[in-house]
Parts: sequence; structure tokens; C-alpha cells
Amino acid sequence: MDTAADASWRRLRRRRVVGHAAHAVSGWLPATDMPRYVRELCDFVGFGESDAATVRASAPVVLEREAELTTALYDHFLKFPESARFFLGADGAPDAARIERRKHSLARWLRETAQAAVTHESSYYLLAVGLSHSHRATGPGGVVPAHLVVNAIGLAQTALAHLFAAALPPARALEASVAWNKLLLVHLNVFLLGYLPPAPR
Repeated sequence: MDTAADASWRRLRRRRVVGHAAHAVSGWLPATDMPRYVRELCDFVGFGESDAATVRASAPVVLEREAELTTALYDHFLKFPESARFFLGADGAPDAARIERRKHSLARWLRETAQAAVTHESSYYLLAVGLSHSHRATGPGGVVPAHLVVNAIGLAQTALAHLFAAALPPARALEASVAWNKLLLVHLNVFLLGYLPPAPR
């Protein structure tokens, strides 16, 4: 997750993203009403109040291991040239300062996710995170391709499942994994908006 998301989020709060006038009658674009779009996604994947409560109840398990989770994810990225190129300096070596900033942004995303809230600010924050990946070139790697965003969410889902299995009784671990998986799928849909042509709902 990129710290540029913070700047993008502030810009989005000052200036709502609006769709083309041609779509005004036939439908609406997700970016014009992100809370509505996120709520529809939640309904589609079956993420309800009980799931939100489960995410919040299991949040301490995740946040206690925040540093471990973020480090493991970026260590994984650095193992593969395709993903490592986004975290290298001009000399071709890992850019420690950039990686630390990314870890900080990822940790913030984990904390935001742990609240399981669907508000105006949280919805546009997710959009800003997605746009920071789809519309901003990152060092020598350029713009992050969509499939790496999908892969990153998959890695997060797997890491959380292992974490819950180790820290919670089996039934609670399964319940937590299911709830977090649903929520991360909602986030993934938002993150991918910047990679897709605008389409009215």
C-alpha cells in the first residue's frame, strides 16, 4: 500500500469524482457514490453485520501481529523479480526507505480494515488506495499491474487464515477467516476500479 493514498484521499475529499453527463440518466458511476457501491458489494458477497462484528472481534489477533504480517508480505514481494521491481532503488538494490513507507501504509490499511466500517471516508479511502496503485508509477517498476493487486489480496487472505488457525479455536478461526475473506474481496473490487473503464451501474 502506498503513502500516496493519503494524498489521493485528501484530494478526493475536496473534489468528488463525477461521471460523464451522458451517464446521468442511464445510471451512476461507482466513484460518484462509493458508500453505495461498497454496500452493494457487501450485499453481493454476503458480508453482513454478523461478519462485521466477527472482523472487529478478531481484529486484536491481526493487529498484534501487524509488523510480522507486513514484513512477511514485502519479503515475499522481494523474492520475485516481477513484484520486487517496484521496491528497488536506482542501483537495483531494495529501497529500504520506500519499503518502510509501504509497510506503514499497509499497516494503516489493516487497521482501517479491522474496523469493518462502511462510511463515506472509509469508502473513498479504499478508492484512493486503489488509484495510488493503478495511476501512479512506482520507481523503476512503473504502474502496478492489476494481477499483482489480486495476488497481494490473495496472499493477505492466506496469511490471515494461518494466523487465525494458530491463535483461535477451530470454529472461531473458520468464522474469522470467512468474514475477513468476504471483506477483502470487497476491497479488491474497489482497488480494481482504477484498472477498468468506467461503467454506469
